[in-house]
Amino acid sequence: MEGEPTRLMIAVNESTIKGYPHPSISSKGALDWTLQKIVRSNTSGFKILFLHVQVPDEDGFDDMDSLYASPEDFKSMKYRDRARGLHLLEYFVNRCHEIGVACEAWIKRGDPKEQICYEVQRVHPDFLVTGSRGLGPFQRGMPGIKVLALLLILNLKLEIWNTG
Repeated sequence: MEGEPTRLMIAVNESTIKGYPHPSISSKGALDWTLQKIVRSNTSGFKILFLHVQVPDEDGFDDMDSLYASPEDFKSMKYRDRARGLHLLEYFVNRCHEIGVACEAWIKRGDPKEQICYEVQRVHPDFLVTGSRGLGPFQRGMPGIKVLALLLILNLKLEIWNTG
């Protein structure tokens, strides 16, 4: 449609050093790169879609020192994880609103590669922007991002921009 903003999806995650609600360096870098290199001053021409995928712990428990005595304890754990994710997304939504770029943000749970592919199929963004996670040129070629990129390019015919 003519006049519709270009939709850019950015998958974001929490800092591995600081944890929730702090965004990772690569997530902040992907947003900064997008704003500087793509959006520039054309804030009304774009809509940024932020996806945060929460990864369940391998053993299913996020807090090993916690005591769980009732089903309500597990409900509060799920609520706390969701609240942490919301605070993470709040950072990105606030940044967009500060400069006047339209945005949406949501949380999914599961394997990030699978959830990103699923959400790209569901939402149909115009572009997907990926961060480099601060890796050098050799490390950027590691299988994880290649698998995701191949799935998206071959199956969904989506253009991917890597900020690294």
